[in-house]
Parts: sequence; C-alpha cells; structure tokens
Amino acid sequence: MPAFSIPMARKLLAELIGTALLLTIVIGSGIMAERLSGGNIAIALLGNTAATVCGLYILIEVLGPISGAHFNPAVSAVMAFRRELSWSELASYIPAQLLGAMLGAWLAHVMFDMTVLQFSSHVRTGLGQWVGELVATAGLLLVILRTPAGRASSMVAAYIGAAYWFTSSTSFANPAAAFGRMFSDSFAGIAPSSVPGFVLAELVGAAVAVVLNRALTTKRPPS
Repeated sequence: MPAFSIPMARKLLAELIGTALLLTIVIGSGIMAERLSGGNIAIALLGNTAATVCGLYILIEVLGPISGAHFNPAVSAVMAFRRELSWSELASYIPAQLLGAMLGAWLAHVMFDMTVLQFSSHVRTGLGQWVGELVATAGLLLVILRTPAGRASSMVAAYIGAAYWFTSSTSFANPAAAFGRMFSDSFAGIAPSSVPGFVLAELVGAAVAVVLNRALTTKRPPS
C-alpha cells in the first residue's frame, strides 16, 4: 500500500501559518519585552529569547508532520539540494514563507495597537553582524542536518535560544524572518536597507553547513 501523501496545498498552508506565527512570536514578544523592561535591553532580549524558544518548539512539534516545519527559505533550499524537497515544492514554499512572515508582523502590530503598515528604522549592518548571521545560520542548518530523528524541535529551539545571545546579530538565521522583521519598527525589526546583507550572509551560512555536514559524515566503504 502506498504511503499517505500530504496534499501540497496543506503543506503550503502549514508553512504560511507556521512562519506567520513564528514572526508574530518574535515581534510580539519583542514589543512586550521592550514595554515591560523599563529600558533594560538585556531584560528585553531575555524575554524575547524565552518566547521564541518556546514558540518555535511548539510550532515544529505541531506542523513538522505536515510540511517539515521549515519556516525558512534557507532550510527549504538545503532540503531541495539534498533532494528531500523537490525544486517545484521549493518554488512554492518560499513565497508561502515570505507571505507568512509579513502577515505575522502585521498580526503582532494589530495585537499591540500599533500602525499595521510600517518599516523598521533599526539599522543592522557591518562585518560583525554579517558574520554573526553566517554563524547563526550555519549552526542552525548543521543542527537540523545532524539531529537524531524525533529531536529536531527541542534541539533547534535550544540552538536558536543560545544563538540569540552568542551571535552579534541575535540570530535571525532565516531570510523569511529578515523579510518579515523589516515590516516592524520595533525591538525585533531590521531596516530594509540591512536585509540584503543579512540574507546573503544567511545563504552563505547555509552553504557552509552543507559542506561541514559532508565533512562530518562517515562514508561507508564499498562492499
């Protein structure tokens, strides 16, 4: 009997919803943290981190069985390169993720009585920021590629929580997140002019992860 096949429309809906909720969590918790922290950026980042870790874990657990819970064009591109996702699926996944990211930012604004349509003025640029994004994305993809079956949700969430603090960029590690966050002039936002540098660094990081994974993988000798 053939394995049950999930309709493409359902996978795309899962990616759209998952990416939207991820951005709502990141941006909404950033807004809440900034309002409650009394100007203490460290406390604000701590609150933002905790919400993101918990939310990401839940989203992967709930939506992973449907679409793989990528919520990230870099992840989807690597899966297509590894032939775990078709190129036609990749061409559909990315627009769904980008649309979801934008909608997630808008949803956060509605909840916090902010102007829905806005752009961030938070400039994030420079070599340190770009290297931070490269490291964050390479680490994320390496975790995904080498995580034992059934443990992706906890390990990915834990890595992102750590990378919020050990990378200079606070670990976007996701072109869709960079895209969505440029629509929010809030704690978690990024200026549109800074997005191309972040996305390029993220894609380079994803490629680095593929190379490192191959180097770490033991090849079986021919029988």
